Amino acid sequence: MVQLFVTIKHTKMKKTRKIGIVTALLVSLSLASQAQTTTSGNSSSGTTGKEWRISVGPDAGIPLGDFSNEYNWNFGGSAQVDIPIIKSLYVTVNAGYQNFFVKNGSFADNVADKNLQLIPVKAGLKYFFLGDLLYVQGEAGASFLANKSDVGASNAAAFVYAPQVGVLLKLAPKNYIDVGFRFEGTSSFYNGGSSNNFLGLRVAYAFGL
Repeated sequence: MVQLFVTIKHTKMKKTRKIGIVTALLVSLSLASQAQTTTSGNSSSGTTGKEWRISVGPDAGIPLGDFSNEYNWNFGGSAQVDIPIIKSLYVTVNAGYQNFFVKNGSFADNVADKNLQLIPVKAGLKYFFLGDLLYVQGEAGASFLANKSDVGASNAAAFVYAPQVGVLLKLAPKNYIDVGFRFEGTSSFYNGGSSNNFLGLRVAYAFGL
């Protein structure tokens, strides 16, 4: 009888020990899983968690210098992607369309008075300061002349560059208004001609991905 009691007690102790070991393993796995989730959450809130932004909006501008002798103003639109690389710094890719409205009679008789239609494609860097509010941006690329034959141009493409300052206004989570003011310079589409420079304003709706 005593031997039976000892055997039963020993068996219960083994079962209790096994249950304790299993419980300890489950707790350990749970804590490890929780720590991994926390680490992942912390890393996503860092640089790699910065959102991509896409913005679309209208552009308008005023020609400068000799360019203003031939064209009154310009209007168009553009789409831009902002890609985060490190904190506060983004790579930008921008493509758009600009129509420059000609001043009637500003050209010689052998050149038609036509609007200048450009398709600029640019890439650059965008740096934020004062949080994610104000920024400076610099881009460069090529501007393609959509109506070369109409305006009698020598070249169908020209180098373009655009330094810019702006502000990103938050409307709601992942929704913004991006307002940028820039100087944009484009090489001449005519051999020996002057560059096409203007001051531009872009007001775009932006959303984060």
